[in-house]
Amino acid sequence: MHAMTAEAAQFALADSGLTIAEIDGFVTESSSMPHEVPAEELVAALGGRMPASPFIAYGMRYGAGLVAAAELADHALRSGRANYVICWFGLQLSKQSQGPREIYAADPVKADLEMPSGWFGQPVYFAGIAQRYAHEYGLPEAALAAIAIEAREHAIRTPGAMKQKPLDFDGYLASPVIASPLRGPDCALISDGAIAFVMTTTERARDLAHPVVSVRGIGIGSTPVPGDTWFTQNPDYLITPAAISGPMAFAEAQMSPGDIDFAELYDCFSINTLLQFEDLGFAPRGEGARFAVEKGRGLSDRLPTNTHGGLLAHSFSLGGGHIIEAVRQLRHERGAGQVPGARTGLVTALGVPNHATMILERS
Repeated sequence: MHAMTAEAAQFALADSGLTIAEIDGFVTESSSMPHEVPAEELVAALGGRMPASPFIAYGMRYGAGLVAAAELADHALRSGRANYVICWFGLQLSKQSQGPREIYAADPVKADLEMPSGWFGQPVYFAGIAQRYAHEYGLPEAALAAIAIEAREHAIRTPGAMKQKPLDFDGYLASPVIASPLRGPDCALISDGAIAFVMTTTERARDLAHPVVSVRGIGIGSTPVPGDTWFTQNPDYLITPAAISGPMAFAEAQMSPGDIDFAELYDCFSINTLLQFEDLGFAPRGEGARFAVEKGRGLSDRLPTNTHGGLLAHSFSLGGGHIIEAVRQLRHERGAGQVPGARTGLVTALGVPNHATMILERS
């Protein structure tokens, strides 16, 4: 994990044209990085020394923590507390020899109350949510398939994406059911990996090598139900905290859903992408399935989504890859995978009970 994360940070520094000696802010999520790769060890791995008065912050847990890290970095930069902030994250799921059982067995609530009845594992949780959606609004197979197929088509145009084999509707229907109605292509990949990115002020960014990509708005949303009981005690499984974080981000950015050129939505499962279409205002309540089918899948169609393949087809980086992809799109670096003329992008991340939304713009 140290080696992967240090390599990602090294790439980010090289991309920015900065050295580790110029970094005075360090922000990451709070679930694993403080123990696995704390700021001090990251700096040492890069051959640097911690500054005398560094800004160090650990944000929300898991996926939401990566967008929340960008918010903390933004605050540090705006206040003058830091000049250049690096955000990082690494994940080594191959170390989990028992898969999800290892994670849930470590949580007393899940080990004592959920696992004995077989109610554990993310596919089971989100399959239940999909079944509830089908009961309330209807959920044709074509809707989830459209999300999975779009992710695959974008992944094929993205160097380094894990899923490179084409997927059509017949192939989707032929794929195994993991937890009904979710099939293999509806579920996030399991992978090792690391990401890192550098943030600074708009003024300083203008002196660096690449077009400026600005943070226009960030929203953070949470529900009263804690993470360990979120999938058993939630009063409404069809509304995610994106319904809170999305409007906050749009208000700060002074934008609306119609202003967004593409979206990188946290797609741990295809049903979660569908729910976010509604919660973020791209589709009315109950019409996310129709929107998923009718919006189209092409780079020039309405709202290209997860343009690198997302968690379903690129890799599992808890949403960090979504941030990297959004920046590359707005710098117009994506070649065959480029959204034509992209100027605004939206990124989301989920780590129940928290959700974060960030709106970026090419300056």
